[in-house]
Amino acid sequence: MPTPALFDTDLLALRRARAAAIGGADFLQEAVADEIGERLEEVNRRFLAPAIVGPRAGLWAERLGLAGATLATDAERLELAPGAHDLVVHALALHWANDPVGQLVQCRRALAPDGLLLAALYGGETLGELRRALATAEIETTGGLSPRVAPMGEIRDLGGLLQRAGLAMPVADSRRFDVSYATVVDLMRDLRGMGETNVLRERRRRPMRREMLARTAAAYAATASRPDGRLTATFDVIVLTGWAPAPGQPQPLRPGTAATRLEAALRAAAGEEE
Repeated sequence: MPTPALFDTDLLALRRARAAAIGGADFLQEAVADEIGERLEEVNRRFLAPAIVGPRAGLWAERLGLAGATLATDAERLELAPGAHDLVVHALALHWANDPVGQLVQCRRALAPDGLLLAALYGGETLGELRRALATAEIETTGGLSPRVAPMGEIRDLGGLLQRAGLAMPVADSRRFDVSYATVVDLMRDLRGMGETNVLRERRRRPMRREMLARTAAAYAATASRPDGRLTATFDVIVLTGWAPAPGQPQPLRPGTAATRLEAALRAAAGEEE
């Protein structure tokens, strides 16, 4: 039997549409797009057939200077032609995928040989302060816990997805963005404006009670207040990098096949004799 879907994709689409109508909360999309842009500048290559996947693909195309890029939503089936692109950017959406490996496999198939994939998504430390405050408040007010913030992958596990998807030279690294807010309500308002609110299928369906919100605010302030009284919200962005396999690509050596011992190489670099 197939694994039940973790996320309600219909609700996600509605939340994203509402966020687009609200506007004004694209600062993290812009910041992460700029981070990806810096990484592309370090690649000694001109990309002639790029594609961008995600709900704000147009914004990313503008920030990356890829005016002619193919834009695609992060639907279960990506509208990308096989082998048509030398660059695919999965733009801050993979954390909502019910089948993230499937998304990466489709990206690899869309790449020409030796094409580059860059995927940015929120990782495990994202909104850690809010998760802990919500858990504390819910235990105190109801005596139990319910899923209120979506689980997000750890960098080691996410890096493994690249290999499972058949990408070469896989790399996973992270960039932390700390954002400050005057109140928890301001943070929650921005999350709605980003389209990043809870769409877990097993979520609690009733609105948060006023008592629960007050306890969340108190727990948050007790653990995540800055010296100026504002609250810190962490957004942990994982960047996955991989290449479509191609002849002539560098290959890692098999264990035990190195011609020089590491100790000798380090001594040589330091100008010492072995």
